[in-house]
Amino acid sequence: MDASDADLIAEQQIWAAVDPNAKNEAYNCSNGDVFKWKQLWKVLAEQFELEYEEDFEDGEKLTLEEMMKDKGEVWDQIVKENGLVTTKLEQVGCWWIADYGLNQGSGLDTMNKSKEHGFLGFRNSKKSFVSWIDKMKAYKIVP
Repeated sequence: MDASDADLIAEQQIWAAVDPNAKNEAYNCSNGDVFKWKQLWKVLAEQFELEYEEDFEDGEKLTLEEMMKDKGEVWDQIVKENGLVTTKLEQVGCWWIADYGLNQGSGLDTMNKSKEHGFLGFRNSKKSFVSWIDKMKAYKIVP
């Protein structure tokens, strides 16, 4: 997979709006590295102080939409216990997006056109995930 950090997308949009080399062009935007979700599960678990168990086989299809369908009350309790901004579980998780990413094998694009036209921005996806989780914690969206 690849990921696209929101700050990188904003940086690229500003570049595309002001750089003459970018005029009237459309560009992909991704961090510039690739990963497998199994490489990030431990990192994500650590960010939420959760126990990490590597108990599913590589290639096993996880369906978060199915796993999370009856967890609304659990999320409501987490919100209450942690003094989070009141949200419904459906607002926090776009399960179909996660399911697509987890189960589609690879979803890659290329930044070659952007680089050829002069945009050299990139992000480390692992650091990006950690950074955005920290921001969501600061705004009390997640515990």
